Amino acid sequence: MTDIGQQVAPAQDNSDAGDPEAPELRHRVMAGYIGNVVEWYDFALYGYLAGVIAPVFFPADDPTAGLIATYGIFAAGFIMRPLGAAVFGWFGDTYGRARTMQISVAMMALPTLLLGLLPSYETAGIVAPVLLVLVRLLQGLSVGGEFSSSVTYLVETAPEGRRGITGSWANVGSMTGSLLGVGAAALVANLFDPQALGDWAWRLPFLGGAVLGTTAIMMRRNLHESQRFEDHHNQRDDTSPLLEAFTTNRHETFLALAFAAGYGTCFYIAFVYLPEWLAGQGLMARGTALTINTAMTVVLIPVMPLAAIVGDRWLPRRTWIALAVALLAIAAWPLYYWMQQSHGSMAAVVATHVLTFLLLAVPLGSGPALFAEMFPEKDRLSGYSVAFNLGVGVFGGLTPMIATSLIAATGAGTMPAIYMTFAALIAVVALALTPDRSRSPLR
Repeated sequence: MTDIGQQVAPAQDNSDAGDPEAPELRHRVMAGYIGNVVEWYDFALYGYLAGVIAPVFFPADDPTAGLIATYGIFAAGFIMRPLGAAVFGWFGDTYGRARTMQISVAMMALPTLLLGLLPSYETAGIVAPVLLVLVRLLQGLSVGGEFSSSVTYLVETAPEGRRGITGSWANVGSMTGSLLGVGAAALVANLFDPQALGDWAWRLPFLGGAVLGTTAIMMRRNLHESQRFEDHHNQRDDTSPLLEAFTTNRHETFLALAFAAGYGTCFYIAFVYLPEWLAGQGLMARGTALTINTAMTVVLIPVMPLAAIVGDRWLPRRTWIALAVALLAIAAWPLYYWMQQSHGSMAAVVATHVLTFLLLAVPLGSGPALFAEMFPEKDRLSGYSVAFNLGVGVFGGLTPMIATSLIAATGAGTMPAIYMTFAALIAVVALALTPDRSRSPLR
């Protein structure tokens, strides 16, 4: 086990870069990128249009219950992520990453199309919400396998010394997809009157998502299998990779889970909860806070690959991420206190967004490669998928509810910052116990 600041000597990486049969790097990167665009486009779109969708699929006489049910179905998609992680992780470790990527994106694209075509409650009665539930559960299952499968494939096929920047494109895709989802929801909301939007126009962005999904399927159609997977596949025994991840490599799995939960919590506080906190504390109008948050997300997209380059070239990946997350732990409470004491001044709010988003760009950019490097080939996708989806999908996804509960229980408006500090410290401790393999060949 290496110390957190220790460099590891550069080594040759057994990637597909020298394989003349392997697809071009640009093709591989775009195939990984586009799948994550589709995945997060749909999830963001559903979340933003939930209020419009609720009356379509649930009885109109109880709109509140309908909205709660619609958001509940949204949450059910997240709950399916760990199951999808287990299923796709096992499949990818057993049959290959390329096949897994093809299946996961198809399982996202088809339900997106179906959601745009589902009958309303008025037309089909109870069948309509049942179909909606089934569609969302299927999508949640595919989400559990998409991100980690694409990261594993990208990192395993990356050229020597470029695992960080190559893996970062999965997060570039997820951020791009989220922005497209928000933009599509805003577009139809502004182009159509409320009556048309509720009657039929809400379906247009979902049908557009099916076009994105078809593009992703076509791009992944001719993906070659990772040469690293092929080289190790014939040496496998009959032990389940899922079992391997929780027995032989349980140390790596639990460290990855702790890191994912810590940084995932910080991510959700900054990217999802901060606008709501500003509005809830009476510091800024919700629309203004969302605009700042969205603008910073646009700025963040090109920063993530740049942050990944630092981990590839200058600082060991683990050290680089630990430094950024530790700074986030230190800065969180002063920044929230500043926003509160300045009554939501534009300078305080923008400065908080800039600093937290730039610091989070480091784990978002370099984190995918670090996760893949933690596990050996035999159970890499299983361990990564389960740890990531439990950590970010479950612990991270609960963050808004926990932060709100902490404020209600204590009466302290800065509790989300204290919670962020706690989560960031957990991530740093996990990193301190994790060997740095950013300069070593994949195992």
